[in-house]
Amino acid sequence: MRLAELSTRSGVSTATIKFYLREGLLPPGRRVTATQSDYDEGHLRRLRLVRALIQVGRIPVASARDVLAALADDRLSPNERLGTATWALPHGPAPDETDPAVEAARHTADELMDRLGWGRGSTADPLPTAPARGTLVTAIAALSRLGYPCSAEDLEPYGRAAERIAATDLDMVERYGTPDEQVEAAVALTVLYEPVVLSLRRLAEVEESHRRFVEE
Repeated sequence: MRLAELSTRSGVSTATIKFYLREGLLPPGRRVTATQSDYDEGHLRRLRLVRALIQVGRIPVASARDVLAALADDRLSPNERLGTATWALPHGPAPDETDPAVEAARHTADELMDRLGWGRGSTADPLPTAPARGTLVTAIAALSRLGYPCSAEDLEPYGRAAERIAATDLDMVERYGTPDEQVEAAVALTVLYEPVVLSLRRLAEVEESHRRFVEE
């Protein structure tokens, strides 16, 4: 297919496709003339992945390039490829090390991980350095400062619920056959399903409140 058809089928403008080509995010097409190239289904699949990384995941171009390099590295496991993609996603604020509540919050996060059995002490365990762990510490510190329940025991039910959500996420990712498609799905599902999870939580609270306080 020519560039115009690739744009139509992908929903990405020709100007954006040219930018991705210049940045090395999309491999060049097969040269037909000095000014024209042909593209195939592989380009269409890769374009969908790049769009998921940059437009949906809001991942910077340099980080998207790292994700694509990880996909091309046969030495990496599926877990490492997916991890490279999801770690590149924007995360919440890192802990403010000048905040006196942060150190206690970090200990709470450690205790919570122990309760959940996450990591299990492996030297290859990515949890201690995961960006989301820093976001968790920041959230626990804020809860502590405001006097809301935030012990490891208080937070464990949320961790258990998150385990079930994570299993559902990975079940969906495994429906896709190729590494490109799985990484695209991991990014898109992480970003696009977070509003679904938040909405369902709030609707569930409405339902539970009605059961507790309204129904006879």
